[in-house]
Amino acid sequence: MKAKSLQDLKTMRQAVADAAAREAEAQKIRQEKERRQRAEQAVFLQAVGPVRALSASHRRVEHERELPLPIAAQRTLDEQAVLRESLSDEFDVTTLLDVDDAMSFRRPGIGTDVTRKLRSGHWSLQAQLDLHGLRRDEARETLANFIREAHRQGLRCLRVVHGKGLGSPGKTPVLKAKVQAWLIQKNEVLAFVQAKASEGGAGALVVLLQPSPKHPGPRA
Repeated sequence: MKAKSLQDLKTMRQAVADAAAREAEAQKIRQEKERRQRAEQAVFLQAVGPVRALSASHRRVEHERELPLPIAAQRTLDEQAVLRESLSDEFDVTTLLDVDDAMSFRRPGIGTDVTRKLRSGHWSLQAQLDLHGLRRDEARETLANFIREAHRQGLRCLRVVHGKGLGSPGKTPVLKAKVQAWLIQKNEVLAFVQAKASEGGAGALVVLLQPSPKHPGPRA
């Protein structure tokens, strides 16, 4: 019994010593961690310099808002106009042309007297566009811009020269049917007829535009 008691006492002492060693090690680790934290804090304070706490009324930081880049309003309107004025090359013009020698055109509601007046020179020519030498895409865009700008300026009577096709393969007027189709797709165009011989004949069209809201002018 005595030997057993002594063994137990020795075991207890060893357990106490082990616990004390673990506590000492843990304390050492805590002290090292605190030392590192103080060192890191000192480095941070040295880097940022002296600081001052904000008052309660200045706790919220207002960041300057980035304003969107300005967009030119006129450019946007022009781009929208271009989209509206996209002209198709697949438009079938033959069903809308008057069946006569000149293959004229007039919008629904426009009387034959309008095309008759166009042929007779009732309206004075105010501007002319010559599409000679232009490729199809160039001619389409140039014609759209010409009609839009003429309408904006309040012009009514125009001449568009598309050529007779004498220099084209087969001597066929390549642009003639295209120009007719493009003009019919333009809402500004009321009517057109083939030009008189002295004004280009089969190689040109005389075009009548709708009155511009800014320049009403005489009625057709």
